[in-house]
Amino acid sequence: MKAVVRLVIWLIMLAGGVWGGLLLDRQLFPVIYRSPEAHLVGLIIGFFLLKTVMTVSRNTGRTLAKYGREGELPRMETNRLVTKGVYLYMRHPMHLGLLLFPFAIAFMAGSPSFILIIAPSEVIFMLLMIKWVEEPEAIRKFGAAYLKYAQHTPWFCLKRSCLQALFNKVGKTENK
Repeated sequence: MKAVVRLVIWLIMLAGGVWGGLLLDRQLFPVIYRSPEAHLVGLIIGFFLLKTVMTVSRNTGRTLAKYGREGELPRMETNRLVTKGVYLYMRHPMHLGLLLFPFAIAFMAGSPSFILIIAPSEVIFMLLMIKWVEEPEAIRKFGAAYLKYAQHTPWFCLKRSCLQALFNKVGKTENK
């Protein structure tokens, strides 16, 4: 799937989540909807979640840029299978961080409906997109090498060592 299409899907999900959440909040959570304190707490939590998303995206993006590109390629494209750094532990570390993105925006919007209903729905949608789009694309691009990699590397890994690799700067955990 092209990067522009993915970006449009993200924008629709996030903007629609905020809009839908605030509409639902007026009906389902009127006290919280009108509470500046609740919005302030949500903003703080959302900020830290967003910082986490950005850190994971930066670290995984740098790993892909360092090891996944050979020759001249468009930005954000790879042509080499990356199995170093955090990719040694999980196949979709960037997506693991991005799964928190709807929750970050939901908390920043101060929307309980977005947090409790819409963001979990968006996460399920994202997981389905990994299964139906990302995995088949990786198999087409990298073939047997990806299939072998997938046999011993899970989508996500929440073990302490995996999470440490996820938050380490590029170069600290690479298997050279």
